[in-house]
Amino acid sequence: MATPDSTAAPTSSAASMQRPKGNGGIVDKKLAHTTQELNAQDEFLRRHIGPSDAEQREMALAMGYESTESLIQATIPDSIQLGESLNLDGPCSEVTALTELEGIARANIVAKNYIGLGYYDCYTPAVLRRNVFENPGWYTAYTPYQAEISQGRLEALLSFQQMVMDLTGMTLANASLLDEATAAAEAMTMLFRVNKKNKSNVFLVDHDCHPQTLAVLRTRATPLGIDIVHGPVESLLENHDAFGSLLQYPGSSGEVRSLKDVIAKAHEKNTLVAVASDLLALAVLRSPGSQGADVVLGNSQRFGVPLGFGGPHAAFFATREEYKRSAPGRIIGVSVDRDGRPALRMAMQTREQHIRREKATSNICTSQALLAVMAAFYAMYHGPRGIRRIAERTHRMTATLARELSAHGVSISNEAFFDTISIHAGEEQNNILERADTAGINLRVDRPGIIGISLDETTTFGDVMELVSVVCETLIRSVPLTRKSSQMLVFPTRFNATSISCNTLCSTSITRKQRCCAICVVLSRKT
Repeated sequence: MATPDSTAAPTSSAASMQRPKGNGGIVDKKLAHTTQELNAQDEFLRRHIGPSDAEQREMALAMGYESTESLIQATIPDSIQLGESLNLDGPCSEVTALTELEGIARANIVAKNYIGLGYYDCYTPAVLRRNVFENPGWYTAYTPYQAEISQGRLEALLSFQQMVMDLTGMTLANASLLDEATAAAEAMTMLFRVNKKNKSNVFLVDHDCHPQTLAVLRTRATPLGIDIVHGPVESLLENHDAFGSLLQYPGSSGEVRSLKDVIAKAHEKNTLVAVASDLLALAVLRSPGSQGADVVLGNSQRFGVPLGFGGPHAAFFATREEYKRSAPGRIIGVSVDRDGRPALRMAMQTREQHIRREKATSNICTSQALLAVMAAFYAMYHGPRGIRRIAERTHRMTATLARELSAHGVSISNEAFFDTISIHAGEEQNNILERADTAGINLRVDRPGIIGISLDETTTFGDVMELVSVVCETLIRSVPLTRKSSQMLVFPTRFNATSISCNTLCSTSITRKQRCCAICVVLSRKT
């Protein structure tokens, strides 16, 4: 209720702030703030749970130093100290920092990528993005050490292992590795350990393997005394005695070839064989395991994991049952609990941090659990038929691109392919790349005069025609060089891709009765 004095001037601190004193300063000094406090520059620091300044000083004193600065000075050699302060701007708030980072991120040019080499655009189903990728219950956990409270995570990783086994045709798979290149390095070192019949230190790498894989293999091989020999494996086997070899299936150039003969030839010389492959391609190609491979590895990125400007992505690693004690990474197994019910656990762990150093087979990060879970859930979401349908559609788009380019006089080097073709650009290579850059397209330069193009799940019929216009400089009036063109065209209800070498139409599902398109040449060999 109002009182007679309710209209009088207020005497609260708020009122005192309104009355200037002297040169206009604030009367209530309890409300005065420093510039740093007004700019909220210490908000993040106040929430940080690390040791306070006082606690840091206390720890330094316990070690015989007056401050952490004096401890650092005594620890770091003068020869590597900068000797002067860094020329940095003053601190800013967390919100300001995030705003600045967003501005930097907007400088990235987001183009349509057809580079391939193990990295492809894909669709992440909304249910995976919301419930797994953006769910801290999944993305914050590192390792399911406590099996009794990690059954769901272990079951997801077990599903990842089973998916890899089904697609690769192998009898054992681990719960993921860091990436494809390091998985290849792990395969090399494992074959070096398990090959008791061939004591050579030579490892053969086929010329059609991804360049980043070759680079990592050379780095890992140097301290181990392994000699990397790079070239066509078929001819290398004639001239080298090797403990192991690596093949790419399909190759970096996109070439798909049968592995059976070259693997058999390698085994005759006691050379074990690792195959780097593509999970989506294996949905329609004959599995490396059925062709005699000893190890199958690769990248599961295109199973629903965003590109993320190059990573991270989960690798897969599958091998024979007889090599389980030497396989890298973690293997999830099924056991029973005290009540006789099925229970999941980490059956094998081969990293140094988990077991005794002398027993370890690997000392790198041996899992990408979140991304392996996403790949497994992506496969569950689509199911076997859905995965095969995506693979078939991707190939048919590639066959259409090959057909159209061939019709415009472009020479294609691939005899058989899945999602990647290599074209002979010759002296037009730079002109094609300039037109692609103008259109917001990234193509792959394999070597002088050769351009690689890899399609994926997101490729549309409009994208294919845009690529044709970029490569051939054919101004297809209905498909201008803009990113919107792929959204303007309607994919035909009935679409039949033809081979570049014959006129037979592909059926809705790839047929094995006729060699009607390039990939069917390989599929027709499948038993």
